[in-house]
Amino acid sequence: MESAKLLEAIIDHAIDGIITIDNRGLIESINPAACNLFGYSEEEVIGNNVSILMPEPDQSLHDSYIDNYKRTGHKKIIGIGREVLGRKKDGTTFPFRLAVSEVWYKNRNIFTGFIHDITREKAAENRLKKHAVELEQKVSERTKDLIMLVSELEKTKAEVSKSLEKEKELGQLKSRFVSMASHEFRTPLSSVQLSASLIDKYLEKPDFASVMKHTSKIKNSVQLLTSILNDFLSLEKLEAGVVTVNKQMINVVELAEEITEEMQLICKKNQHIVYQHTGEVGVFLMDANLLKNAVVNLISNAIKYSGEDTFIEFNTIIEGDSCIITVRDNGIGIPEEEQKNLFEPFFRAHNTGNIPGTGLGLNIVKRYVHLMDGVMEYKSALNEGTFLKMVFTQNK
Repeated sequence: MESAKLLEAIIDHAIDGIITIDNRGLIESINPAACNLFGYSEEEVIGNNVSILMPEPDQSLHDSYIDNYKRTGHKKIIGIGREVLGRKKDGTTFPFRLAVSEVWYKNRNIFTGFIHDITREKAAENRLKKHAVELEQKVSERTKDLIMLVSELEKTKAEVSKSLEKEKELGQLKSRFVSMASHEFRTPLSSVQLSASLIDKYLEKPDFASVMKHTSKIKNSVQLLTSILNDFLSLEKLEAGVVTVNKQMINVVELAEEITEEMQLICKKNQHIVYQHTGEVGVFLMDANLLKNAVVNLISNAIKYSGEDTFIEFNTIIEGDSCIITVRDNGIGIPEEEQKNLFEPFFRAHNTGNIPGTGLGLNIVKRYVHLMDGVMEYKSALNEGTFLKMVFTQNK
């Protein structure tokens, strides 16, 4: 007797719905969880055919399922984890996972159905599908930007072809661009294509963890493509001579702290940017946009070419009429014999391996620094890291 009461209490307080039917399909019992799911009271369903809880076509075919099982033994409705639709009292439907087992009790057989509502899981799956579509649209937009960029580069070629020397220089840049682009663009685009294909397969299971993993890869690839596009756009503006300098008194410390916070978000595992300012004064005559672009480029390189569990030192110093900004890492460094080419466009040292990059960053930084009447210095050694310094003097 106590065991029966305990079993009844467990069924009544179960989170999932539990329904028992006889071999004619008539409902013999239903627990409170199932009543809540379907919107019926216990009295409204007991004694009725279980098909009242089913939408079409299962509602019309349910009795045939039982008859077929009696004749053939084929378990059409008996199984574990089968996803079906339930029909509520108000006529609306909802998805649930159904497990049905046959039980022999007192010389007769009954069927017990265990009902697990998966409305939230299905909603999450739909959100993931929508998210995947949005990511594909973003990739398409970035691809259009790339096509437009190539078109702009062709226009630039036409504009600078007035002199033979300029035409020759542009031809060399184009050749190096095509060579670099064929490699740098292929990798992220291939990653996007593969991840998008895998997302479709994982949504069929569904495997939400794998979907999130590959959407993250798509985001990283799009971020890399955006970075490459930004480098080319900056180079194009510099070549066209349309970059303007707008010097104002800016708070260098506040700008540096803002950059540090933003760049920390893209650091590798346990990689930290350590910022420090020296000097009683924090303001200096500078172009904030050009300075930020230059510093972001230097710190991005430090992040890429340094390993996990490392520190990147970022310092600003204001002394009298001078402002000094330095970035130091302990990454792979630059081979001594290749340092003479460090600021040339598209230059990449042979030890960069598969680390992505355009080879334009330092060229752009040096030209920005020159536009602000500054100079650049550097020190580097193979496997010992790189130290880059920008020095600006305030004109009186």
